[in-house]
Amino acid sequence: MEQLIIATKNKGKVEDFRNLFLKYNITIKSLLDFDESIPDIEETGETFEENAALKAETIAERFSLPVLADDSGLEVDALDGRPGIYSARYAGLEKSDQANIDKLLEELKTIPEEERTARFVCVLAVARPGKPTLFKRGTCEGRVADQPTGENGFGYDPVFYPKGSTKTMAEMTPEEKNQISHRKNAMKQLEEWLQKL
Repeated sequence: MEQLIIATKNKGKVEDFRNLFLKYNITIKSLLDFDESIPDIEETGETFEENAALKAETIAERFSLPVLADDSGLEVDALDGRPGIYSARYAGLEKSDQANIDKLLEELKTIPEEERTARFVCVLAVARPGKPTLFKRGTCEGRVADQPTGENGFGYDPVFYPKGSTKTMAEMTPEEKNQISHRKNAMKQLEEWLQKL
């Protein structure tokens, strides 16, 4: 594998993956590198795996190149795993981190602290022409806070305490967060696979 497309327009995410693949001499491109506009792929799957595969396989077919896509979100045990695959649009189609957090905290307001266990999930899908799609799943266990704190990060970071931490993800530096994040854990598994290639 000499070239890989990362199915995202998020520069931060691209940089993370570029750093990972650098030592394997794999050239990384993202959707930002293509002149033609690639329409957003509708996430119609019922699992993180299905949504990641939809994105990776659609773009791999279009360019006949290997493609990596991810899907991630927050699963809360007391809410039967919600918001899950709907994490980014939990409060409605108009994506708003604050509205999503408000809805989550409202739904958990009667749930005691010890029952607010949750995890961030990240699933990476690598689609390669003519080969089965590869999946790697990473998680970060923790619990949901009763109010947001911290200015860093995005999404549900201000209300998520990783297990064993007294800081929310939004109170951590990017370096601290990257040591324990669900994406980092999925990338570790991907790296093990790359080493065997």
